[in-house]
Amino acid sequence: MNLASFVKTKRKSVKLTQPELAEKAGVGLRFIRELEQGKESLRIDKVNQVLKLFGYQVGAVPQMAGPKL
Repeated sequence: MNLASFVKTKRKSVKLTQPELAEKAGVGLRFIRELEQGKESLRIDKVNQVLKLFGYQVGAVPQMAGPKL
């Protein structure tokens, strides 16, 4: 599941409209719409403001195995 689908599913599961989610998260309605539509470049701090309402956050996660620089 991608981030856009995740946020939309979570929002609907708690019966919030996009404007209600925007208000609760302290972000603009346009941001919520762009997030749920899968816009590729969004501010990570604002994404985390939204995800915090659902008990999640995004960030760098170390890989178990990967290329070494």
